Amino acid sequence: MPVTKRKVETRSAHWSLVWLSLAAAAAMPGTGPAAAQDWPSKPIRAFIPFAAGSATDIIPRAVFDQMSAVLGQPFVVENRGGGGGSLGVREVTRAEPDGYTILADSSALTVAPWLIDNLPYDTTRDLSAVIPLGKNANVLIVPPARGWKTVQELVAAAKANPGSINYGSAGIGTATHVSAERFRAAANFQATHVPYKGGADALTDLMTGRIDFYFCPISTALPMIRDGRAVALAVSTPTRAPELPDVPTTVEAGYANSDYTVWYGVFMPAKTPRDIVHKFYEIASGVLRSPVMQRRFAQLAVEPMPMTPEQFDTYVAEDLAANGKLLKAAIK
Repeated sequence: MPVTKRKVETRSAHWSLVWLSLAAAAAMPGTGPAAAQDWPSKPIRAFIPFAAGSATDIIPRAVFDQMSAVLGQPFVVENRGGGGGSLGVREVTRAEPDGYTILADSSALTVAPWLIDNLPYDTTRDLSAVIPLGKNANVLIVPPARGWKTVQELVAAAKANPGSINYGSAGIGTATHVSAERFRAAANFQATHVPYKGGADALTDLMTGRIDFYFCPISTALPMIRDGRAVALAVSTPTRAPELPDVPTTVEAGYANSDYTVWYGVFMPAKTPRDIVHKFYEIASGVLRSPVMQRRFAQLAVEPMPMTPEQFDTYVAEDLAANGKLLKAAIK
């Protein structure tokens, strides 16, 4: 297929924006500019602490593919699942703080410390936040065979037969788990948690009726909702999702303090030189602003979440504290 002038201009504008970001990062004053100028001179190892195909996997991979073209080095992605995401995080906190080992994680990072005893790391002490990649909603879905059309009908069924309802998650401590527990606690009903090794298995069992409900990442659930294999009852975010404008939030459905927003971001070992942290941030920011990535994120139902590394550090610390209050009440 011939490349049109419009396509060439769009690509040119995209890469001009990215190369400007690269130049700005290299020119940054301050702490050890030589380190940032030399980085990266070899492949970057990226740990994702959840299974391939999850939203926590798909979203950063899309960003890393674009960054690799700019930096001239590949991102070697390794999915290291298990332990509510803690196994992959541990690998990064133990790595040399030279910018060649990074973590791509989600809001599950601020959940694990409240669920897992004796973690071999401290989230805020051992990691430096680099950049949030975006945020999205989980959507409460149920099997069509149940016949539930509203959240209230699901809750009524659960309360009519206490202990008869179960729900799936992508694992203990994941955003899918916390979304469900926050909603269950707010609606005040009993339900049995069925954790899976990944979201794909939970979604399969939801559609076949083996589990009663699942708070699925909206980008993953949309095809199943649209073709009738799953019924959407509510979204987890404080406001409605643009992709499902007719689906209410759990708060709108009448359950105060039931909302939960899922975010995704990149981290490095805490002692990584700040000039490398900021160079990564500048390049990633340019990629996130590019038309190519904006179109891709629109397909994935990911919304922007612009923050500097310092702002993201603060956000993570606040999210960690907020989750502590929630989980102590709802789960433990």
